[in-house]
Amino acid sequence: MGGGGGYGFSPTDKKTLEEKAKERIKSAEKAQSRNVFISFAHEDMDEVNLLRGQVKNERSDLKFSDYSVRKAFDSKDSDYIKRKICEKIEKTSVTMVYLSNQSMNSPWVKWEIEKSKEMGKGVIGVYKGDNSPANIPKHIKDNASSIVTNSEKNYPTSIQNISDMLFIEKLFNYLHILLQ
Repeated sequence: MGGGGGYGFSPTDKKTLEEKAKERIKSAEKAQSRNVFISFAHEDMDEVNLLRGQVKNERSDLKFSDYSVRKAFDSKDSDYIKRKICEKIEKTSVTMVYLSNQSMNSPWVKWEIEKSKEMGKGVIGVYKGDNSPANIPKHIKDNASSIVTNSEKNYPTSIQNISDMLFIEKLFNYLHILLQ
């Protein structure tokens, strides 16, 4: 009744898949580089450049490839700009949102957060200083896995954790489909 047509995996095949998955998870844990898209308001460019500098610091535990927009696209065509931003987000695993008054109220930052989630990317919010910004908008609170200070100890760990969590979730879903 309702058989699978004989296309199931043998216990040996399942064991092999499980071993490969464990190896892949271990190698992912060792990887230190993550691809990150930084979402921010143009007015915050100097602060974002400081964040970029922190990552280049030799003492930093995290190395990431920054796929964010460094120079405004030379266009007033919003569809073109969105396409170009999507190309950058597509290459990443995590979107880091620099939280400032300007970025929290930016329709572009809101769109980048929503697009990142739609594309299956992790989102973290990063703020300057010791105190979290007051009145963080709902679209950020609802979509960010964590909101942390820009201390060298906090946001690199958050990026690493979210990236690892997304990888394990995707791997689990893949194995689940294979083993059905």
